[in-house]
Amino acid sequence: MNTRIKFLAMGLVGLLIVVGLFQFRPQNDFPDNKPGELIDFVVADGELGSSIATNLEKLGVIKSASRFVEEFTRDPKAQGISAGSHSIELHIPASVAISQLLDSKRLNNLLVVKEGSTFADVMNLLMRNDHISKSNSGYSTVKSLFPANTKSLEGSLFPAHYSFAPGTSLSDALETMVKKAKVESFGTGINTGFDKYKPFDVLTIASMVQVEGDAKDFSKVARVIYNRLKIGMALQLNSTVQYAANLRGKITLSNNATKINSPYNTYKHVGLPPTPISNPSLDAITASLKPASGDWLYFITVAPGDTRFTKDFAEFSNWNTEFNKNVAAGKFK
Repeated sequence: MNTRIKFLAMGLVGLLIVVGLFQFRPQNDFPDNKPGELIDFVVADGELGSSIATNLEKLGVIKSASRFVEEFTRDPKAQGISAGSHSIELHIPASVAISQLLDSKRLNNLLVVKEGSTFADVMNLLMRNDHISKSNSGYSTVKSLFPANTKSLEGSLFPAHYSFAPGTSLSDALETMVKKAKVESFGTGINTGFDKYKPFDVLTIASMVQVEGDAKDFSKVARVIYNRLKIGMALQLNSTVQYAANLRGKITLSNNATKINSPYNTYKHVGLPPTPISNPSLDAITASLKPASGDWLYFITVAPGDTRFTKDFAEFSNWNTEFNKNVAAGKFK
């Protein structure tokens, strides 16, 4: 083949590729290289993909709602689009719109509820968030995850990323978190309880597991709690005393602290505390529903990443001595 024919052939192949790409580009989609300006787009709590699609089309973000629904159905991650105010570009393909809606960096006034956070922590975040209305700070109408057991919202606010539209009331924001907790946690089967323990009991146990152990040890910590409850032994968990005395984050606990007069003091009171002590993760909830098999009654984190379990109090005491040496040596800093 001479050079002229060769280049003509290559040009024809290139033309066919361009034509092919043009033919296979959906006609009901915007091109992916010509985005427009940024706008704020609000996704309502519990809003369906079809509704999101319709609103995106009306605003000119996407060309076709039906195309968005196709991509939404095809992409399992799309179910994770958060409620709230998103920064999104105009005139983009449906698949890009989904990617931008899933990008937490595009959430306006992002509010992050961390695993193990408390109700007080969440309230502090909400009151500092510019999108939460300060004109109405009441939330008495907000029901907990298990309202028959407690009016307290402790443990009912699901750890996740949130973004709220400007002017959102405090009660609406809290209700959004409780609704998400219900959807997510009920998916683990917590609403059926575990063994003889009711759903609220499991949530309370999960809240302690969350604070007491690393994720890799959650199921073992849960087993220790169940083993102690079974024999009527006081839980004696530092986390509950720290919660009651506002000493969270402390590595050690003084003898005086274990004597405080509080229903959350599991050194003085046998059984579970009256409410959860944190907002547990799905991992902590799952571990509390599926505890590891073992006869352990004691556990201690001797050094960061080194948590040990035993049924022998003498062995536990030796580990406690090792723990105190490690604290003195600064290994927990």
